[in-house]
Amino acid sequence: MTLSNGTSDGTIRWGILGTGFIAGLQTQDLKENGFAVQAVGSRSSDSSKSFAEQYGVTTAHGSYEDLVADPLVDVVYIATPHPFHHANALLALNAGKHVLVEKSFTMNAREAQDIVDLAESKGLVALEAMWTRFLPHMIRIRELIAAGAIGEVRKVVATHNQSLPQDPAHRLNDPALGGGALLDLGIYPISFAFDILGTPAAVRASATMSPTGVDRQTAAIFEYADGAQAIVDCELDAASANRAMVIGTDGWIDIEHTWYNPVPFTVHAVDGSVVERYDQPVGSRGMQFQAAELERLIRAGETAGTILPPGETVSIMAAMDEIRRQIGLSYEADAAVEGK
Repeated sequence: MTLSNGTSDGTIRWGILGTGFIAGLQTQDLKENGFAVQAVGSRSSDSSKSFAEQYGVTTAHGSYEDLVADPLVDVVYIATPHPFHHANALLALNAGKHVLVEKSFTMNAREAQDIVDLAESKGLVALEAMWTRFLPHMIRIRELIAAGAIGEVRKVVATHNQSLPQDPAHRLNDPALGGGALLDLGIYPISFAFDILGTPAAVRASATMSPTGVDRQTAAIFEYADGAQAIVDCELDAASANRAMVIGTDGWIDIEHTWYNPVPFTVHAVDGSVVERYDQPVGSRGMQFQAAELERLIRAGETAGTILPPGETVSIMAAMDEIRRQIGLSYEADAAVEGK
């Protein structure tokens, strides 16, 4: 059985699609927590072999097609840049594999819905790799809110600002590779707002664009029918403390730097006194918890959990589509939506 502490009994076998930085982080967390990493696939045989040697992966495939066709692979973790997630996920699902897809899940809501629909039709799991959702401190925060620890939630504030490479040719600055702050960084605070408050009734967004035509910084206000708000922002070329707060009528929750990692948080009453201090470090980086959830779903014969159901992933992409519409940011993948 998959354990609540993010470990595995190793009977479900993983394939890694892509050999970049994030693929290495996920693979390391899998290996350190008992998950069976059976194979890796890359468009380059040399890259695949090098990755397999570095992380102790049994089989190295020289193509994505060979990876998803591997009969010893049950789940494919998709770690390519987001413009390729749609095609890569469909490839794996059509081969009968469950998928854990890096965020942002796709380029837009249409692509996300394609993946979700195919997975559902085949009885397979398609889970967004929003690893923060599955971390122990986030589970505890949801418990506290549900128990009324801070009263009625009125506001969520979350930021994700980093000073990242400014080379125009870098993936983050290249429109052809889905560059910009929103899809890489903004996905974290946006997903957090959805986690706490759900789907907003309205979105108001503003951005400053980079010389390459992607969003350098973006901020948005989510408005909810009950009057609640979420304030989210992201930036590519300036770092910050990256904290988050959930503010309620009876107090607030302050999540420390960097809030989307496994970090401490403090629950305050309205007078500022401390109600609860949560500080429970986890092993590895913390990406094993999302893998444990995917394995749990497979063993339970389910295709959707409650922490991050596929429909919510589609709604998050739709919100980002609306933000992009307001700030004037479009990608090649949007052409099918616009009928061009």
